[in-house]
Amino acid sequence: MLIRSIEKFLRTHEMPPTKFGRLAAHDPRFVLDLRMGREPRSGTEARIRGFMMGFEAGRGEALTQEATHVG
Repeated sequence: MLIRSIEKFLRTHEMPPTKFGRLAAHDPRFVLDLRMGREPRSGTEARIRGFMMGFEAGRGEALTQEATHVG
């Protein structure tokens, strides 16, 4: 279920739901609407999941680069 994945993502990255909505869906109310029962289209869900995967991959890459440049 998409909302569960988003809630986990928000906790992991300490990101406010409105910021997530703006970045992932260009809609600051996106997460609130999902919490209220909104069902996204399959294309929207795929885009949101892609955003989360890309964000985590980018964050991991940034941490790796940071670790190699320290010292």
